[in-house]
Amino acid sequence: MTKLILVPTPIGNLNDITYRAVSALSDADVILAEDTRKTGILLQHLKISKKLIPHHKFNEHSTSERIVAQIKQGDIMALVSDAGTPGISDPGFLLVRACIEAGVDVECLPGPTAFIPALVVSGLPSDKFCFEGFLPVKKGRTKRLKELVNEERTMVFYESPFRIQKFLQQLSDMFGSDRKASVSRELTKIYEETLRGTLAELIQIFENKKVKGEIVVVVEGAKK
Repeated sequence: MTKLILVPTPIGNLNDITYRAVSALSDADVILAEDTRKTGILLQHLKISKKLIPHHKFNEHSTSERIVAQIKQGDIMALVSDAGTPGISDPGFLLVRACIEAGVDVECLPGPTAFIPALVVSGLPSDKFCFEGFLPVKKGRTKRLKELVNEERTMVFYESPFRIQKFLQQLSDMFGSDRKASVSRELTKIYEETLRGTLAELIQIFENKKVKGEIVVVVEGAKK
């Protein structure tokens, strides 16, 4: 049966790939990849040889219609991002929407994503939360933070290691320096680390700390 399958891939540790993910990648006629080089390394590790087609934020607007047409002709296509679940702060939404509008079946496998383990190990309430992903780098960033000042749910953000110090300061300025938070980086990798404290304490920690890797920031919600 022709369809689009969204396949989560490891965010670091390759052992996190699921049996279903390996099966889906093996059975697909074509694999759509955010970065064909990175996906090629994963496929080589899994001993899977497939045709790879680039599908990323720079071409997804122009290629989605063509991809849908190809699926309707009989192909099973698997979509992967560089790491984690496609569509979560990565390309995927536009293609999924195009498939649904065209009557093409869409399936998403469960699997790795960075914000869930970061949220769970933060020590902050995880029964209700607000996922914000990457905030705008410039325009709209301050406006969105102002809108979140009274958000009572735990908030989850993605951030670049190059902006983490500045971001923590922005959070402190908006939410107050005594707001609790955690910063997780290198999740599932050798140097996985989660630091917890108030925003003031975290700012001090990261003042002279050089960091690498993807970062998840979890922030306590406003008090009722």
